[in-house]
Amino acid sequence: MLSKNTDYTSSTLWRVSTAGFRANLIPGIVLWLIGLGVVLTYYLVDSSRTFFDLVMQTKREYGYWYSFVATGFFGGLIPFLYLWGTGKIPRGMVFSYGAFFLLYWAARGTEVDAFYRLQSLLFGNELDWATIATKVFVDQFVYCILWAAPVTAVFYGWKDYGFSWALFIQRTTKQSFLFEVARLLLSTWLVWIPATAIIYSLPPALQVPLFSLTLCFFVLLVSVFSKDEETE
Repeated sequence: MLSKNTDYTSSTLWRVSTAGFRANLIPGIVLWLIGLGVVLTYYLVDSSRTFFDLVMQTKREYGYWYSFVATGFFGGLIPFLYLWGTGKIPRGMVFSYGAFFLLYWAARGTEVDAFYRLQSLLFGNELDWATIATKVFVDQFVYCILWAAPVTAVFYGWKDYGFSWALFIQRTTKQSFLFEVARLLLSTWLVWIPATAIIYSLPPALQVPLFSLTLCFFVLLVSVFSKDEETE
């Protein structure tokens, strides 16, 4: 959460965003290596196909329920347990933070599943550079700008103001909100542009599972390398 005395200028945005960029650099590299490892294992290690086939079968069978549970667990529950165990949850807010992390990321995982399906309908599932690049562009520069980053700014702002909508509305101006959205985008594009390219290089039934795994490590690693627990 930014200070109420923040100067919302382009120079401040650049300074804050580059700080987030630097904080996310090492987590980003780790995530790329993990994602590439998964992709290379899928395509090159024949003995891994049994495991991947089981994951794809489970995803196809349970659909959105799989996305809800998997993303809630990997993106919400595991990072929350880490933050709680390291004393980064405010006193008296453990239950509220736990419910927030679990339900927020479960809902976002379901939403991402729907978005991936829409991308498949619009652009197909060919694993060529043109299709992957198109999906990454729409993901990061349409979906994230118009929806994902603003929604994250709203709900994480609500959390940071003690889950008080009244306080959030009172202390949030149009300028500060747009500043926060821009900060989120600029400081995390480093991680998510390559990460989404890796995710879209897998068959559709494996995209949400890899997204969930990537999200888990992203939240955990940024929590380690950042002074607070905020993520995108």
